[in-house]
Amino acid sequence: MEYFTQQILFLKEKAMLQASVREEKKLLVENAKLKKDIDDLKNLLQDTQKRKAVKLRQERALSASIASTSAQLGEPAPSTHTAPSATQTHAHTHHDGRRRRERRGVSCESVCVLSREQKLDVSRLDLRVARILDVRKHPDSESLYVQEVDLGEHAPRTVVSGLTNHVPPEQLLGSLVVLLCNVRSVKVRGVQSQARLLCAVNQERMEPLTPPTGAQPGDRVTFQLYPGEPEKELNPKQRLWERLLPDLRIDARGVATYRGVAFEVRGKGLCRAPNITSGNIK
Repeated sequence: MEYFTQQILFLKEKAMLQASVREEKKLLVENAKLKKDIDDLKNLLQDTQKRKAVKLRQERALSASIASTSAQLGEPAPSTHTAPSATQTHAHTHHDGRRRRERRGVSCESVCVLSREQKLDVSRLDLRVARILDVRKHPDSESLYVQEVDLGEHAPRTVVSGLTNHVPPEQLLGSLVVLLCNVRSVKVRGVQSQARLLCAVNQERMEPLTPPTGAQPGDRVTFQLYPGEPEKELNPKQRLWERLLPDLRIDARGVATYRGVAFEVRGKGLCRAPNITSGNIK
């Protein structure tokens, strides 16, 4: 009986030990899970704090811009302390109200301008179809063409491009191309260039983008996911064209794209590179 009693006690201790080990393993698993949850929450909290910090900086910059604009529009207070007449009071009230409305209008305009500046996408470019009417060599450069182009405006524009080593003049003459029209007019080796000719380029060749069949001079090139009206004239100091350039690509089908969205003449088709696939745009 004593032997059996010892065996029973031994089995009880063994069962308790096994239960303790199982419980310990369970606690370790739960502890690891809790630790992972805590790490995930910490990462989420850090991301949220970063987003809030960025938003706060943007709001402060916006507030500073509005305050600066309001300060520039403010007028000095009157230096006299004579009590105004009823007519003067009414006139001052009227003018003060008008000034406040003007300031609010200018502040709203400043907010819109700042919001527009933060919205950096291809809709701010004025891209249009043009027909090349004349091509000649630049008088002071062997690598440049001077082209007269029809944009459907009252007079042709002059465009300077570096295509002499890539495309013969007879191939350009009469062809449809895509122009960036809201760049500031600049002199290129003494010749005024009034637009930029968009070309597809890879390591071997460069060629102008080709609008769809049926496109006419003056047709605008648009992007389905990026609606909006273009800038009247791009500010060279903002370097908008240079900042957008890395997202302008020729895809594997030869279609000109911005962030994967095709250059399109609405209702007429897509703009393409005739012989280049998987290239860049310049």
